[in-house]
Parts: sequence; C-alpha cells; structure tokens
Amino acid sequence: MTVVSVSMPDSLLDRLDEFADEHGYTGRSEVVREASRNLLGEFEDKKLEGRDLMSVVTVVFDHETSSAEERMMGIRHDHEHLVVSNVHNHVGDHYCMELFILEGTLEEISTFVGKVRATSDILSVDYSVVPLDDFGASLAE
Repeated sequence: MTVVSVSMPDSLLDRLDEFADEHGYTGRSEVVREASRNLLGEFEDKKLEGRDLMSVVTVVFDHETSSAEERMMGIRHDHEHLVVSNVHNHVGDHYCMELFILEGTLEEISTFVGKVRATSDILSVDYSVVPLDDFGASLAE
C-alpha cells in the first residue's frame, strides 16, 4: 500500500484521532481511507445521472480570518448558469453562511461543490441534491 503524506491543522488531526478511537478504527489511516471512499463515491449515484437536479449548498466560514467570502463570490460568478439564488447571512459574532441554490446536472453540481470544498478556510460545506422530475411525479399522483 502506498504511503501518502497529508498536511492538516493540529486541531483537525486531534479530532481525527479521537474519532478513530471512539469508533473502533485501527488508526487515522483507516479513517482517512473510508472518508476518501465516501467523498469519491458521493456523486457517483447512477440514479441521478442525466436528470435535472436542484441542490442546496450551505457554506460556513469565519469572515474575520479569511478571504473565503471573496472566493465564494468568484465561484458563484464562474457558475452563474447554475446558481439560481445565493443568500449571505452573518451567524454568531464572526461567522458567515453562504446558501447557494443550484439547478443543473450532477456533474455541474459536483464541480461546484468540489470547488467550494477546495477553498481554504472553509469551516463547513453541506449540501443536498433532489431530482426536479420527482416533483412532477408526486404532483401527478
């Protein structure tokens, strides 16, 4: 098996080690392998390919210690065809939340979420994907 070196803040490494201990993993490598498999498989849902999708993407960052807000707007502008709506809120004393509503294909949404996740200083990225054609079927019943 190939050995890979990964850089991460000490606080994240501590959380990773705690998680491994609490959930019975043999070590951090096992946790990182499982997380990698899950991340890579996230957008491989064959049932969603070729369908029009709606997605809600929620991003949280600390506006006092980063330029993430500026980078979020750059990603938004790069994907204008995909972003239907964007809301910016202040949360707590120094956090911001960006909420993006997207309409597009699985590949387009995957690319958008990937770019957001790859942005440094992002604290949290959460999303959901819903096929738009599911609504039509529900309304016809």
